Parts: sequence; structure tokens; C-alpha cells
Amino acid sequence: MELKLLNDQGQASGNVDAPDTVFARDFNEALIHQVVIAYQANARSGNRAQKGRADINKSHKKPWNQKGTGRARAGQANSPIWRGGGKVFPNSPDENFSHKLNKKMYRAGMCSILSQLAREDRIAVIEKFEIDAPKTKMMAQKVKNFGFDASVLFITDVSNENLTLAARNLANVSVLSAQQADPVSLVNYDRVLITRSAVERMKEMFA
Repeated sequence: MELKLLNDQGQASGNVDAPDTVFARDFNEALIHQVVIAYQANARSGNRAQKGRADINKSHKKPWNQKGTGRARAGQANSPIWRGGGKVFPNSPDENFSHKLNKKMYRAGMCSILSQLAREDRIAVIEKFEIDAPKTKMMAQKVKNFGFDASVLFITDVSNENLTLAARNLANVSVLSAQQADPVSLVNYDRVLITRSAVERMKEMFA
């Protein structure tokens, strides 16, 4: 598989050989869906909590007599059908949202996403990507030089603090290392630029 190589102005300057095991896999929509959903579910903290009937601080006295008032029967003010009453099946803070996903399935799903990006011409390779200081203005200018109007994800070999700090204030730009690349980011961003060294790192990770 060959990926397009771009220069600093976003122009094609050749091709880069990429492993077929990572960038030329068949498109597996069901597997990609499962990988994305599992990643999002495993990121949930599960800290939401609601009050049940026993947690409502109201009197347990019967509000009025059972008969003779003309009103509906009522037992306690913490009833779920009353305003301010407890929830019937309250969410607990220890709720577990995690999905089990085998490593082999995750790797195959990531390769399927990368392969589809390559087929759609949404992924390209750059020699290197770095800036001298963690300045958002410098990062914005560098992205502008590539001529991209849509959202862009940069994947580098290792984490670069200057790039991370400079890109965090740009709404449509994100920088991740090859180790941090995740299926949700790959799917959401319109264009993906990956350094040549990051291609080799992904080959080690997923091939």
C-alpha cells in the first residue's frame, strides 16, 4: 500500500510504502462500530447518581386519610409518582458501563479504520511535524500552510509537548502520538496526517 507524501505546503511530493497489514485491510463496518462504541463506553466515569425512595428526606406519615377526602389514595410523600419523590430505578455511582473488547479485535478495528481512510484519500504522510515553541499562532500558521479547511488530526511518533499545548486552543486541530491514537478521533476528523516515523510505530503496534 502506498500513501501520499505531503510537503510543508500540503502538496504531494511522492509516495510512501505502508504495510498492507495496517493500511490495506478490508472494510469491516460491524467491527468498527463495535470498537468505537466500546471505546466510548469504557471512557465513561459512571459517577451519576439519583435518589431512590429511601433516600428522600420526607415524612413517612400518611398524607391524608385513606377514605373520605375525595382524593386519590396516598401512602407517603416520597412516592415516585409524586413531585420530589424518589426514582423507581435510580442510577448508582458504581454503575459499570465498560465493554469487553479483545486486543485482536481492537487491532483489527484500528487497521480497518486506517485502511478506509487510505481508500478515501483522507490520510497522508509528512516527513516530520514540529514547532519551536508552544504557540497557538505558530500552530495555526503551520496548519494554514497545508491548505486544509476541515478538521485535521496529526499523529506523531512520540508525544510532543509543544505541539500538544499549541493545538489545544484550536477547535478543529488535534495532535496525538501513535500510542494515543484512538478509533473515535480517527473517525471524527476529516483529514489525518501521520509522520513517517509514526507509520513505522503503527506497524509495530497493529501489524
